[in-house]
Formats: sequence, structure tokens, C-alpha cells
Amino acid sequence: MKASRRWIRDLDPAALTTLDAALARVRHLPWAEVTRANFPLPGLEALFDDIRDELEDGCGMVKLRGVPVDRYGEDDLRRLYFGLGVHVGMPVFQNRRGELMRAIRDEGAEVGRRYGQIETKSGETPFLSSYARTLTNGRLRFHTDRTDVVALLCVRQAAAGGISKICSTPAIHNALLRHRPDLLDTLFQDFWRSRHGEETDDPAVVYPLPIFGVEAAKFTSHYSLTYIEAAEMAPGVPKLSAAQREAIDRLMALAEELCFEMTLDPGDIQFLNSHVTYHGRTPFTDDATSGRNRLLLRLWLTMPNNRPLPAGHEVLWRAIAAGAPRGGIGQVPA
Repeated sequence: MKASRRWIRDLDPAALTTLDAALARVRHLPWAEVTRANFPLPGLEALFDDIRDELEDGCGMVKLRGVPVDRYGEDDLRRLYFGLGVHVGMPVFQNRRGELMRAIRDEGAEVGRRYGQIETKSGETPFLSSYARTLTNGRLRFHTDRTDVVALLCVRQAAAGGISKICSTPAIHNALLRHRPDLLDTLFQDFWRSRHGEETDDPAVVYPLPIFGVEAAKFTSHYSLTYIEAAEMAPGVPKLSAAQREAIDRLMALAEELCFEMTLDPGDIQFLNSHVTYHGRTPFTDDATSGRNRLLLRLWLTMPNNRPLPAGHEVLWRAIAAGAPRGGIGQVPA
């Protein structure tokens, strides 16, 4: 895939003219009020159909290149990006207070206090929620987001690091099937997860869900070791069995072995189907004085052509039928 162009799409000059015309129509609106109706993109329907098909029935990832990020201020860039997003899928909430677009950047040492952490033994570093970890400059382990498709627009790259890592989860499945089918069976069984940092600040709110699932010959994987580790800290939650720990260790090793690395350039949008890919990130170092401080804008999209999910996945996704709107973070009263 690293050497292939099958997952690369480019915005041509005509598409950029169309985007500028749509942007001119919504400059008076907050970006979250941009819709398909008020942000029309005539002539780009085939591109969006192609992106949806490649994500669901192709390789599960697409890189759309050529957004002229230097041409726009951040408000206009958000309007334009959200306008593209609503033509590909439907944005869903990324936190419990209604956030639809997240700026992925290093927010400093206090992210745990703002976005969730679990206090540990005296003198030890607090355990950060998955949400908080995203907003540091540290490494992100392989994981999925709680959405059919995660989209990342690169506005600026870091001075060093911040390399994206992508792995096919069916490839991990097939490697286990060949060499360790016993561990594969374990991954189809329930693992306890915590909702800490998502719907609640309480790590004791937990739910069971397998890491792998198949429904109607369609594969899905939902995985973040952070949520599993947080659940293990909750009273009454059973510790991982030896088989579960070995299965996770092997899964992570295979993800490293089978992944490829890529750097997003400014103006690239990376779309990943969460059901068939894991993604991660290497640590990064910013240099704000030279304008090389990493900034990505993230959308979570539920897709009109999404796959059916196995029974029991309602605990996370709420809806499991093919084509049903789903995913994102459940909302709580302000």
C-alpha cells in the first residue's frame, strides 16, 4: 500500500474552484452549521462515491490531497473541511459535550486534568484517558476511533516525528489464523473496557466487547488498550487472563510488523475505516517559532454505506444494522 496509488485521490483545479465557490456561500455561518444543502459541490459527486466505496469495499483507507491550507484562515478552513466531511459522511460527536471537530495538537502538561486521568500511587504519573493522550506530543499506540471513519486534515506538521502508522486489521486476523488460531479465538471473546474519558469521568463504568467480530462476511475490530487497562483498574472487573494478555501482545506485535509509516503533508486528508484499520503515531517535537507546530483537524464520520455489526456491539455503537447512523460519544446534559 505504501507504494500503491489505489488509495490516493487528488483535488484538481476545477474541484478547488468549486470548493471556493461553496465556501463563499457560508462565510457568514459558524462552521458547524455547514450542510450539504448550503455547501453545494456540483461535479464532485463521483469523487465522494469513489471515496466511500474504497473505504468500505476497497482497502479501507483514502488520502485526499491538495487542500490549499495556506490560502485560508482557520475559521474558513474549518468551514471548508466540515463541508467536505458532510458530503462524504455524517459527522458524529467526539466528546460528551458535543464536539464535532477536534484540533489535534500538543496541549501541554495539563491535558489529563482537562480531559481525564486516573490518579495512581503517590509519586507515579497519572493514567491518562485516551482522549487526553491524543492531545499530547507522545506516542499513540495502535487503536481504533469510535466511528465508522476517522478523517484527519493536516494543517501543519511538526518539526520532527508525528509519523502516522496504519495497519490492516484483517491482515492481523489472517496472520493469527495461520499461526495462532487459539489466540484468534480469544480475540472474538469479550474484553472489559472503561468509558473513562468518553461518557464519564468514572473509570468504573465498564462494558464488555470482543476485539474482533464478523457479521455477514464483514469484519470489524474495535480496540484501544487504554480503555482495557482503565477497566482493569475498576473494582470488580476481572483481570485479563493469561490467554487474553498473550493475544493482545501478539496483536500489537503483528500490527507493528504489518504496518506501514507515512507522513501527512499540509493539505492532505487521511480517511480510515475504523472497522478494518488500526492507526497510531510516533512522538513529535514542535517548533512554533518556525511555524512547524503540528496541527491536524479531525472529523468522525458515520457512513451511509457502513457494514452490519455483530449482535452485542450495540453496547458501543448503539446501532448495528448496515447503513444505520451510529458511533460517536453519547451526550450528557451540560
